[in-house]
This record gives sequence, C-alpha cells and structure tokens, in this order.
Amino acid sequence: MIESESIKNSFRESLNYTIPVYFRLFINKIRLKSCGSKVFFDKNVTIMRYKKNVSIGSNCVLKEGVKICPCNANAKISIGKNTSIGYNTYIFASKNIEIGNDCMIAPFVYIVDSDHSIKKGIKMNQQPNLVSPIKIGDDVWIGSHVTVLRGVTIENGAVIGTKSVVNKNVGKNEVFAGIPAKKIYSRSD
Repeated sequence: MIESESIKNSFRESLNYTIPVYFRLFINKIRLKSCGSKVFFDKNVTIMRYKKNVSIGSNCVLKEGVKICPCNANAKISIGKNTSIGYNTYIFASKNIEIGNDCMIAPFVYIVDSDHSIKKGIKMNQQPNLVSPIKIGDDVWIGSHVTVLRGVTIENGAVIGTKSVVNKNVGKNEVFAGIPAKKIYSRSD
C-alpha cells in the first residue's frame, strides 16, 4: 500500500484577486439575480441566456471555462457560499439546479436537469425535453468528469467518484462511483 501524506489545503489562499477578477465580480453583481462578496470569476467563465435566474453565494470560486446556463425563462440555478467549481464544468438547467454550501466540484463535470424523449415515429429533435430538478446538498465533493443527470438529489456530505454517471439519489455521507454510479460505502466519523 502506498503511504499518503496530509498537507494543508491552500486552494483559496492561492487565488489571485487581480483587477480583472474584481471587474468580472462587479459586472456579475449587476447581471445576476444575486452574487455574494468575494466570488472569484476566473477568465472565460460564461453565464448564458437568462442571467437574472442565477444566484451565486459569497466566497465561491468559478474556474476558467465554467459555463452556467438557465436554458429558459423559468429555469433557475443557485450555488451556495464557499463552493468551488472546477475548470470546464457545465451546469445547464431547464427547470432547477441547486448546489449547496461548501461543495467541491472538480473539473469537467456536467450537471444537466433535462434529456430528450425518444419515442419512435417522431424525429428526436422535435420531441420535448424531459425535465426534473437536481439538488446537491452541502459539503459535497464531486470528482472530475462526473455527469449528474435529471431528477437526482445528492445529500449532504456525499462523495461522487471520478468519471461516474449519477442517475439516482445519493444519501447523506454516501460515497458513489461507477457507470451508472452505485454506493461504494458510507463515510463514518
């Protein structure tokens, strides 16, 4: 077994709040429904379409390439305080996506609350979207390259392993991984 070493997490201490970062924060405070203090908007973060349907809590970090999109006038996206969202993560809502406080979302995560009907005899691009809200609780860690699908609730303290596809609910402090994601174990004190 390889021995592990614990080192202090200095992620937030290493953020460089430059003039362009403060400018992006200022602009987003005007454009979004709500935007807390000390939100770090890295370069090339895109809030698409219905910007007034997006709320972001204080001390959040959105790394380069993040795309957030309420896809229609009724769709809502909220991100709680102290949550970090990794490089090139996409959050697309047709109904509602709620992400809690103190979450860590790694790079290349895709969170989408809709998919398409696939009835035979109707062209797929003419079929309606099937939508169901997504709720991610507090203190959740989602590994890189994870896909979270419509209708999923991920409860507080859960962990989702890298490259997983989450298509069912994840309980409090449960660790899920795989395609489709399955419970591996529960975190204990």
